[in-house]
Amino acid sequence: MENVTDRTSNPFGMNPPRERVVPGYGDANADFHVVGDHPGVHGGERTGVPFTGTESAARFQRALSAAGLVTERGDDPAVENLFLSYVYMAVPADGGPTEREYGELEPFFDAELRAITAHVLLPVGERATGHVLEHYTAKPADSVDLDALHGEELLGAGFLVIPAKSPADWTDEDEETYVAALRDTLDHDYRRESDLGRFLTGPDPYRVR
Repeated sequence: MENVTDRTSNPFGMNPPRERVVPGYGDANADFHVVGDHPGVHGGERTGVPFTGTESAARFQRALSAAGLVTERGDDPAVENLFLSYVYMAVPADGGPTEREYGELEPFFDAELRAITAHVLLPVGERATGHVLEHYTAKPADSVDLDALHGEELLGAGFLVIPAKSPADWTDEDEETYVAALRDTLDHDYRRESDLGRFLTGPDPYRVR
């Protein structure tokens, strides 16, 4: 199924009960979905766009650009086959979201993720990686070791998952490792689909997620 929309920001009209939000941004039919923590960690408080407006966000965009997923960097980036969003899409109060607040907005993130139906999830940072591992893979998320998982391709439940450290913590080697991982994934068949055409009449395939 293809999402038909010309909206880049908040293509599904998510409206969580918060005054200031940084909704998902990008291609509503993307194969690659970047998942961050919240705007206070990964940027967007000023711009309203995930992974923008900070030095570390600019570094992350540079890596995505080197892999071909961002074609124009900046506060209003042009993306290619990419969607970016946050586990907690609201701008948090001082001290960051509480566990209760994370829980209140989780259904909005989950609905957006399932609407995008990307093939590859790109969680960034400890919180987002733990959330993705817990809910979309069979791997334990109680002790996320991002030093070990950074840039590694993991099989999830219907997804490929490539975790990353938060860009603020990257070394030059971390950036190179991440770019190489994205390029390698783009170079092979990363799609997780089943052909249900055998259950239908006619010779054409019918591929679904």
